[in-house]
Amino acid sequence: MDYQFDFSFLAEYWPELLRGLWLTIKMSVITIALGFAVGTLFAIGRSSQRSWLRRLCAIYVEVIRNTPLLIQMFLIYFGLASLGLKLGADFCAILAIVINISAYTCEIMRAGIESIRKGQLEAANCLGLSRLQTLAMIVLPPATERVYPALTSQFILIMLTTSVVSQISAEELTSIATRIDSITFRSFEIYLVVAILYILLAATVRIFFWLLGRLAFPRLRRLGTPL
Repeated sequence: MDYQFDFSFLAEYWPELLRGLWLTIKMSVITIALGFAVGTLFAIGRSSQRSWLRRLCAIYVEVIRNTPLLIQMFLIYFGLASLGLKLGADFCAILAIVINISAYTCEIMRAGIESIRKGQLEAANCLGLSRLQTLAMIVLPPATERVYPALTSQFILIMLTTSVVSQISAEELTSIATRIDSITFRSFEIYLVVAILYILLAATVRIFFWLLGRLAFPRLRRLGTPL
């Protein structure tokens, strides 16, 4: 093998890589927060006593989960543009990821909600708590605690999923790496560095949610439940 490894060229492109990394982090934070919020709302809808609402949420989940994220992103970015509604690449990327990931978060949170014993709901009703109070104080906290490890894995997946937004020219880390590769033709070096950055970022996200879980859910801390 005559290939000569050379990482020295990266010194020139570090500012661009860091800019792409920062956009990846921002996208991850926004999509995690919005994806969890929207997914939780759909999970509540899927657990509703209203049959029409359950069916509507179920249709949303099945449609999103059975189509590729890339196709959804193309529909939002290129499809809406062809209809005359032109939106920025970053906005479309975030919107597509939130729509996609909320469907998966919905199913995770629904499992947590359905694990709550009916006796707890009956007790809340006897205490005169409203539906909103029951959800906020009786249902969602323990439901989130029970599925928190699965949510953590899903959140890390969201962060890694941002790499596909390079397909619509959103300049996150992978997009920047591809552009640098097209200039330098040092594919192995640039993508190796990017892979290491993603590993470090994923480890950071996991540690953050591990600490958050220990603070938010004391029972997990006492039981030593792995996240």
